[in-house]
Amino acid sequence: MKKNLASELRWDRLTAPALRLAARKKTVVIIPLGATEQHGPHLPTQVDWRLAYEVSLRAASQMHRPFSALVTPAIPFGMSEHHMSLGGTLTLNYAAMAAVVGCIVKSVARHGFRRIFVMNGHGGNIAALETIITELTVELQLPLAAGTYWHIAEASIASILTQQDRVLHACEAETSMLQALSPETVKPLKKSFRTPLIPGLSAIAGVNPGIYRWQQLGTRSPLGLIGEAWAASPEKGQRLLKAISSDVAKALSEPALWDAPI
Repeated sequence: MKKNLASELRWDRLTAPALRLAARKKTVVIIPLGATEQHGPHLPTQVDWRLAYEVSLRAASQMHRPFSALVTPAIPFGMSEHHMSLGGTLTLNYAAMAAVVGCIVKSVARHGFRRIFVMNGHGGNIAALETIITELTVELQLPLAAGTYWHIAEASIASILTQQDRVLHACEAETSMLQALSPETVKPLKKSFRTPLIPGLSAIAGVNPGIYRWQQLGTRSPLGLIGEAWAASPEKGQRLLKAISSDVAKALSEPALWDAPI
């Protein structure tokens, strides 16, 4: 049975004529952005881009009228210099990420799409992405938007986790979602898979929380994780994915996001 093109969410599965038609409608194009980096002794390096892509697809399937959505292939690399000392990591610098994100956004815009959202799944991308989206908005004069899924769904995530109150790194949340999506990629968990969160921009105990200082993640956690990975479960993962995608769909279906003046 032939699939209805109107129900296809993946950019890479559609033909060019079908995408030209989608550009004439109120279609939101979601560009997942992640990273390929170490995630402790128990998770694969795909976590950040895989979760950004999965959340994007699930959110796209729940978009509310008058909007529909398409999801491009994920950008699997991000700014991960702070993970390099722990191995397994592929990183971009700011110039490279700005170029890659900029080229994809501009390509989508050149095809006539006017509602473009970058879905971020890696903490190291956040500050740079805000600057990139600002610069592209000024250049293209389009209502571009970006967000990190755990910021969009902050309250929902906190209500599901039992040992931490937010997404950290290779933690209760990320481990649970990978257990739900690809259990064969997750190594057996141990009670020792934990590193307490030190709050503040520097993540250095005793330092004023408003001060930022860069550090390798390995200086904070030799295991390469922050949070309570031992407390993960597939059931939590399913609940997290459902709640996060619902919150993202609701946010992207808000007309004011796209209609407010630049």
